[in-house]
Amino acid sequence: MKQYSLIELCDQIDEVLSAELAESYWVRAEIASLTERGHCYMELVEKARNNSIAAKVRATCWSHVYHLLAAYFANETGQALSVGMQVLLQVEVSFHAVYGLSLNVLGIDPTFTLGDMARQRQQTIQRLQEDGVMEMQKALEMPKLPRRIAVVSAADAAGYGDFCHQLESNNSGFLFRTRLFPAIMQGEQSPMSIINALESIAASAEDYDVVVIVRGGGATTDLRNFDDYSLAFHCANFPLPIIAGIGHTRDVSIVDMVVHTSVKTPTAAAEWLINSMQMQADKIGELYMRLQRATQHAINQQNNRLASLWQSLRFATQRRVQKQRLQLELWNKTIALHSPERIYQMGYSLTTANGKIVKSIHDVKAGEELMTHTADGVIRSEVFSARVRQLKRTELAWRVESAQCLRSPQKS
Repeated sequence: MKQYSLIELCDQIDEVLSAELAESYWVRAEIASLTERGHCYMELVEKARNNSIAAKVRATCWSHVYHLLAAYFANETGQALSVGMQVLLQVEVSFHAVYGLSLNVLGIDPTFTLGDMARQRQQTIQRLQEDGVMEMQKALEMPKLPRRIAVVSAADAAGYGDFCHQLESNNSGFLFRTRLFPAIMQGEQSPMSIINALESIAASAEDYDVVVIVRGGGATTDLRNFDDYSLAFHCANFPLPIIAGIGHTRDVSIVDMVVHTSVKTPTAAAEWLINSMQMQADKIGELYMRLQRATQHAINQQNNRLASLWQSLRFATQRRVQKQRLQLELWNKTIALHSPERIYQMGYSLTTANGKIVKSIHDVKAGEELMTHTADGVIRSEVFSARVRQLKRTELAWRVESAQCLRSPQKS
């Protein structure tokens, strides 16, 4: 039996591989790990249906090749090479006695990755539709005056600074209250970091009118994070309206699809809020003008009505005064006709006994003093006797003890 040293066996394997294998192969695989240190070191895997690893191999892309491939891939896909991507790589098989079997990356087909990304994106959209959450944010009512704003962004992000500056420098002088909930907006940790920020906001949701998610200054490739199912699901189910300003003119993420309102940039998000306030201010101004016109119209109507009532009241008062004056004159004439002086002048007199008017023979008795009032004085007399005549007429007989004419003060 022929024996081989380890190095001899490795050399034999290398010779066989070099002789039997083609110069290069196009291989489909998932990037399980990726490290850049000038050169790019990757671990490629293929998973079985149960998600277990069915094959795994190391791959190296040398720096002079990697810089060209990475730029080409990013330009074509809008994404950077990252863990979890399905890629189609042109590789050559390499065997080393110390490092074993590995692959040297020579090229990449971006169209394969684009197709896989599109498939994953469509699967995520379909899953959200099946969950029934795609339109939940759209059903929320945006507050009329969205002044209290919870902002999800990186504290040092240029987009966050642009957003705050735009709000603070609005020409209408509207005052907004913002609070930053910091989150990682780039890289693999971005989706979970944003979810954690949203959960912090939800704990005090009554303190805010709206949530704004903004990013700016990052790479376009980071937009893939906003196609994450978990992040999109949390945004769709959030109890407050969300405004997203995370995209660019050509890009629409799944988060853009599920939130209440999507705009392209952080500045546009600020403008949207300012315009919402301005619309309400314009409505209030219009209502004020309408109220002012209606009030003035009502005042004019009441003034006209008061003027009409004043005229009617004045005429009615004049007629009433005239009527009362005529009635008073009639009463004065009537009183004058029935005054004691008038009666006295007609020959009538008034007799009193002890200060009481004598109306009947029974009102006096013999010896009682009587006072008879006439037009020009008073006659004092004494009752001599009093008897009733046969025909029910009373006859007074008296003896005039003394008669004295007493003139009244008016006649003196």
